[in-house]
Amino acid sequence: MDISVVIPLYNEDESLGELCSWISKVMLENNFSFEVIFMNDGSTDNSWGVIQELASKNDNVKGIRFRKNQGKSNALNVGFGHTQGDVVITMDADLQDSPEEIPELYRLIKEEGYDLISGWKQKRYDPITKTLPTKLFNWATRKISKIQLHDFNCGLKSYRSDVVKSITVYGEMHRYIPFLAKNVGFNKIGEKVVSHQARKYGVTKFGLDRFINGFLDLATLAMISKFGRRPMHFFGLLGTLMFFLSIVSLAVMGGLKLYAIGVGERAGLVADNPWFYIMLTTTIIGTQLFLIGFLAEIVLRQSNKPTNYTITEMLNISE
Repeated sequence: MDISVVIPLYNEDESLGELCSWISKVMLENNFSFEVIFMNDGSTDNSWGVIQELASKNDNVKGIRFRKNQGKSNALNVGFGHTQGDVVITMDADLQDSPEEIPELYRLIKEEGYDLISGWKQKRYDPITKTLPTKLFNWATRKISKIQLHDFNCGLKSYRSDVVKSITVYGEMHRYIPFLAKNVGFNKIGEKVVSHQARKYGVTKFGLDRFINGFLDLATLAMISKFGRRPMHFFGLLGTLMFFLSIVSLAVMGGLKLYAIGVGERAGLVADNPWFYIMLTTTIIGTQLFLIGFLAEIVLRQSNKPTNYTITEMLNISE
């Protein structure tokens, strides 16, 4: 199969029929063999009913329904696990991503040898309250990931099949799939300017809190990418620094006491010296950091278990 299109969605029943027809038209015009996998992320409207109707009329249409809303990242992760195409395309269900981009996204993967192509919505039809935070978010992500993309959060992307089979997307990490791919060794990452259309139906499902969560996720990913396989290197380094400060504090405290004795002054109690509390605090913090590092190493070796999601129905999906 040439292409798998994975579409996560939440309450988008108005747009699904039009989107599916548009994708099918593009695929047939280019003689692609394809599948469309709709990931219904716990929608409360008639989205699943629409997907059922589409799947009953077309074997290329497949659907997976979560019992409750699990988030876009989890929907993509499960969808990736069921793809069969050589190239995997992701897009949003709100008709803001154009299926007309699919042939070129496919060509860049198959003919130019890219591992991943990310869309770049150079001209956006979004309010300034969304575009300005997005620019800041993309700047920070470029700096930390060292991947020169303009639009990390664009839902329209294409991947070699082995890329999506090699990564785990969880939490809200869908924004950082290029970063995740780079961390497992896929380094040929490019971008393509894609058209962005104004939302035709409904309203956006994301609020401003996604930018706060996005930066927190970026900080997490930056640390995991560097220390995820060796957490003791991070916590142990900080613990060693605390122990060094503790030793310095002890030396200063001892030196002050010896100096007082040497000049015939009353040295006073150790507990009256502020350096004693600095030594005590840094020793406790250093010990805690080393313990956290040891526990993280143990958890890392015990946590390689798949996450289960509550899926209530599947349509045209082969186990």
